[in-house]
Amino acid sequence: MPIVNRIAALHEEVTAWRRDIHEYPELQFDVHRTAGIVADKLREFGCDEVVTGIGRTGVVGIIRGKAHGSGKVVGLRADMDALPLTEITGLPHASKVPGKMHACGHDGHTAMLLGAAKYLAETRNFDGTVAVIFQPAEEGEKGGEAMVLDGMMERFGIQEVYGMHNAPGLPVGQFAIRPGPMLAAVDNFRIHVEGKGGHAARPHQSIDTILVASHIVVAVQSIVARNIDPLKSAVISICAFNAGFTNNVIPQTAELRGTVRTHDGEVRDFIERRLKEVAETTAAVFGATATVEHVRVVPATVNDPAHTPHAVAAAAAVVGEKAVNDDAPQIMGGEDFSYMLQARPGAFIMIGQGDTASVHHPAYDFNDEIIPLGMSYWAKLVESRMPA
Repeated sequence: MPIVNRIAALHEEVTAWRRDIHEYPELQFDVHRTAGIVADKLREFGCDEVVTGIGRTGVVGIIRGKAHGSGKVVGLRADMDALPLTEITGLPHASKVPGKMHACGHDGHTAMLLGAAKYLAETRNFDGTVAVIFQPAEEGEKGGEAMVLDGMMERFGIQEVYGMHNAPGLPVGQFAIRPGPMLAAVDNFRIHVEGKGGHAARPHQSIDTILVASHIVVAVQSIVARNIDPLKSAVISICAFNAGFTNNVIPQTAELRGTVRTHDGEVRDFIERRLKEVAETTAAVFGATATVEHVRVVPATVNDPAHTPHAVAAAAAVVGEKAVNDDAPQIMGGEDFSYMLQARPGAFIMIGQGDTASVHHPAYDFNDEIIPLGMSYWAKLVESRMPA
């Protein structure tokens, strides 16, 4: 694989950064230590500007190339936050913070972009400007949106933006991407069922919310199975069912919680409307009521068809064309990089993590073997989009 010698030489150093970040995970916007490390290193590298506090705790570093004639500004984004999990890897660099761990590889994403920033600040072999973006709160708190709403794109003149995520199960040395919707929109819902509580020995005098909610669980599955075009993707998962507290009382209320994943905006709108109809009418059949709270978390991550080939070409320059799947299957997971892609065209690519535990699993650890590949991808992307 054509890894640049200087990038290969940085591998051990960047691995040490990654493992340090892994040992001290931070959640959501509370990434002060990690953001501080990032900002200090960007200043140490000689970035032309280092700005903190973007989107509360995000960091942006500006690196200007040897030439400035193109006027182009390209953004590269990595996420910094961890997850509220207890790590079970037993590794020497395992989390030292109880109940928190880097179970999605954001430590690796941050380290790879830091390594690329060091290389780009040293070489500056491009005509234009790079904005390296370090984002907080990807895990559910919409840090990507916060940075966009804070005026990041306008402030730094970013014209196109790119992201990358590790992919367990995709072999090391491979990349995967597709034009159009790549990751799903994420919606969460809560269904509150109100019936009539009573004694378990006299169910005829009650309206059993456990029975009602059970019928709603089954009926909701008909939405994807019978209302959605089979050629379009959608998932509705009910993941929590809470009702009752003892063995001889029919509960007055029940609550269901779940998530919806879609790639198509019309399908997303339909499911939100249909979920409410199904819950309310099913409950009404039994004389109960159902109230649906539907929250849109993040939109679908949509790769711009005109910019996806640039990401494909950069990856192919690192690992070869045959190792880049440019028509990868859509992913039902969500990613708040979607907000940045709504603000500016660009693309999101997956980098092979190899045969490891899945993300969001307590046995997961980022594969340090792929660090030079990720760094090289960033470097190739910048140098190819803004050739000197």
